Amino acid sequence: MTRQPGGRAKEANENDGLIIAAARDVFVENPSAPIAEVAQRAGVGIGALYRRYASKEVLLATICAEGQRVYIASAEAALASGAPPFEAYAAFLRDIVGKDTHAVSSRLAGLFEPTEVHATLGVTLQRVSEQLFARVKASGAMRRDVTLLDVGFMLEAIAQVHLGDAMRTAELRQRLLALVIDSLRADAAATPLPGRPPTWEEQNLRWIPKQS
Repeated sequence: MTRQPGGRAKEANENDGLIIAAARDVFVENPSAPIAEVAQRAGVGIGALYRRYASKEVLLATICAEGQRVYIASAEAALASGAPPFEAYAAFLRDIVGKDTHAVSSRLAGLFEPTEVHATLGVTLQRVSEQLFARVKASGAMRRDVTLLDVGFMLEAIAQVHLGDAMRTAELRQRLLALVIDSLRADAAATPLPGRPPTWEEQNLRWIPKQS
């Protein structure tokens, strides 16, 4: 069969998508898994994988950058939404839990050296997150003592839930998220939060690989 012009590039892009999806599943499930397991899961040769990604660290870095982009796009969509602030924020939380963005941050932090790409995306991610959160706070619809990072770490906890197959896991995560969303409402009967809230410094330190 004669390959149509652009066919090789299309095949490479398809392989790349398979590799990224497989790597995300493999490494979120087991961060210590060998890169060969990614090739097997993706159904591509190990040579094809290494032509795209020179090392496991490069692959991990790519997965995390893609997760940052997905989160940013969802936050920007929420900011552009015409829905009331709290409802737009709740829809944003449902979206990113559905896309499992926090599984990446909770499982892969500190396993690779962040690049300028991650730093740039991180600045944008923090900016849109704070804009979205501040808009909800200003509306008076959210309890006053909760912070953006409080919510972030609750989402990471939800990302650890696994039960049954992928569909059942997703269902249970959305169920837990509904409880989180209700706990954020200003009119929820709540005990004041104890202790100090997490800081951005603590959050960002997690991404620095620990020296052995």
